[in-house]
Amino acid sequence: MLKQLFLIFSILTLMPLSVQAEVSKKGPPLAAEYQADKITDAVYVIHGPVADPGVENQGFMNNPAFVLTDAGVVVIDPGSSVQTGEMVIQKIREVTDQPVVATFSSHIHGDHWLGNQAIRQVWPDAKLYGHPNLISLVEAGEGQTWIELMLRLTEGATRGTTVVAADIPINDGDSISIGGKTFAIHHIAKAHTTSDIMVHVVEDDVLFLGDNAMNARLGRIDDGSYKGLMSALNKAIEINSKYYVPGHGHTGGKEIAENFLLLISTIYEAVKIEYENDLTDYEIKPIVVKQLDQWKDWQGFEHGIGKFVSLAYIEVEEDAF
Repeated sequence: MLKQLFLIFSILTLMPLSVQAEVSKKGPPLAAEYQADKITDAVYVIHGPVADPGVENQGFMNNPAFVLTDAGVVVIDPGSSVQTGEMVIQKIREVTDQPVVATFSSHIHGDHWLGNQAIRQVWPDAKLYGHPNLISLVEAGEGQTWIELMLRLTEGATRGTTVVAADIPINDGDSISIGGKTFAIHHIAKAHTTSDIMVHVVEDDVLFLGDNAMNARLGRIDDGSYKGLMSALNKAIEINSKYYVPGHGHTGGKEIAENFLLLISTIYEAVKIEYENDLTDYEIKPIVVKQLDQWKDWQGFEHGIGKFVSLAYIEVEEDAF
């Protein structure tokens, strides 16, 4: 062990100072300019790009939001990196000088919550809320996996980001009161993931869907369930909120949840019918695609729809036994 430590020390010592500095160097701030769109008098959403994380968007792709309360600011999904979190803070500062007192992380995927680091660096006492499954998945190493993924996809633009995850568990039916605002929590056991929460800001009637629904982006369902996702979306529609904020894409009304539910249910039901006709997932794909014309221009559709069909096929097959 001592020999290994000596070897590592020797390598670092012999490494040119310029290289050492580059390894530890923090990535640059986000180059593009974003705005905080005012949804209500108290709720703002920064609508990020719908493209996959990469060099051009420096990993920023979700919809960070913040809510003004009498006790301070509450942030929902502060983004994919410390750089994104710093951008969110900048946008908050353009609206208010109140401190951030809490954040909510909608699910385990790091493009939504790695920005917590920036919040905690400025406000160490901010409370970080998330589902218990998110907390346990991070403890099992999922957070570090997302750090490495974002570094790779952005070619190092997210350097300096570390894991600062939610540490206060919340679950379905919980209601968190902060400065005159009520944050009602809704969770389905396995929807987009096993860790999803939808956050309803009751007084402003804004429902944050997380990635249970997207707008103009196909996304992924690898960690979730078609039937669970449909249950979550039906719950969201039942809430009958005035505003619906998807995890990706622009905010709208109830049609955001309804449209994504139609997409998911169309895929699932079509796969189920053709499975019963003894077709393989490969044979089913072109049949399904013909029914999805209204979504064909969504980001990720062309390269992602095959995976959606395959996952639906697996779920239908499991239900058949």
